[in-house]
Amino acid sequence: MSFVSEYGFVLLVLACAFGFFMAWGVGANDVANAMGTSVGSRALTIKQAILIAMVFEFCGAYLAGGQVTETIKNGIVDAELIPPDLFILGMMSSLLAAGTWLFIASVRGWPVSTTHSIVGAVIGFAAVGISADAVHWGAIGPIVASWVVTPFMSGVIAFGLFMSVQALIMNTDNPFMNAKRFVPVYMFLTGFMVSLMTFTKGLKHVGIDLATPQSLLLSIAMGVVVALLGMALLARIKVDEEADRAFHFASVEKVFAVLMIFTACAMAFAHGANDVANAVGPLAAVVGAIQAGGDMTIGAKSAVPGWVLLLGALGIVIGLATYGYKVIATIGREITELTPSRGFAAELATATTVVSASALGLPISTTHTLVGAVLGIGLARGIGALNLGVIGKIFTSWLVTLPVGAALSIVFFLILQAVFT
Repeated sequence: MSFVSEYGFVLLVLACAFGFFMAWGVGANDVANAMGTSVGSRALTIKQAILIAMVFEFCGAYLAGGQVTETIKNGIVDAELIPPDLFILGMMSSLLAAGTWLFIASVRGWPVSTTHSIVGAVIGFAAVGISADAVHWGAIGPIVASWVVTPFMSGVIAFGLFMSVQALIMNTDNPFMNAKRFVPVYMFLTGFMVSLMTFTKGLKHVGIDLATPQSLLLSIAMGVVVALLGMALLARIKVDEEADRAFHFASVEKVFAVLMIFTACAMAFAHGANDVANAVGPLAAVVGAIQAGGDMTIGAKSAVPGWVLLLGALGIVIGLATYGYKVIATIGREITELTPSRGFAAELATATTVVSASALGLPISTTHTLVGAVLGIGLARGIGALNLGVIGKIFTSWLVTLPVGAALSIVFFLILQAVFT
């Protein structure tokens, strides 16, 4: 195609820049949501949370990010109905639009959905800039449904985990000893769940394809290793009688603070696996189209290159390190009062839901899932434990994000069209 041959290199450089910008926004806004519970419960400092997230977000994005990326890349629009030049410009405008909105939200400290941003942007350029027929409306249904189902699912899991903690540990005669007995079980579940997703789904695009029995055995082994490591750390924690006088469960919460280190790692890994797609899905589509010389039948089916996932992972890490602290402070302390035992339930429920959705290829909103989990914990304690004003603002930001993403995408699409055609 003349368009690709004439502008291919310039388009590739711009697409990489826009993809990196979008990934920065994911890191600055959505990763902050993911780590907010750890900071809000005071299990981790902001610096510790950022360091953990940098490592595990990167691993999740690079090792397990390919599945959801396919949905963003090929599942929302019909690439074969869109001329190659318009498809490339449309995906670039989607990245720039979503990145711009995330930048504005992150600077203001608003927790918004990166998934809403990019899905809205892709639908906007395709439906208005091309044709309503170019959008896979049938595929939008499951994605939109997941935005409702996953917060509910996460809330139910968090509610169940919180109630199990109450039954097995808090409402017993010796909560401290029972915490030491049962917390390693929760640690095993954390290690097993993340490992299973990585071994079964995440390693295929890096050349490792394990059979299901192998994946299951390795995941069990990883869960046992995590539990043993946790037990070694827990052995150092002693009853603090003075702290227990001020707060009856102070020593127990110290045990859960150790557990939250593991759930924070799982949360960061799960988030990287799901939300890197928001940045690199459109970028992978552009790269595939350019490398195929504009042949959309080849470009749409091409694998996501490893360096594209790497670029997205780096952008997420830099976004978190530079601006993540703003939204961490908002989310971690304002929805409901969190302790390590409550934060653990929220994080493990969110990570489980996100990992499950990633395995199915659904680009769900981590923000929705986490808020659903925190709401589940708040409801377990009574409606009075929730800050309904903050929750209302968060819901409003969710409603605004999708149309804003679509509108910005249309504007940028028209600008790029004017420049390149």
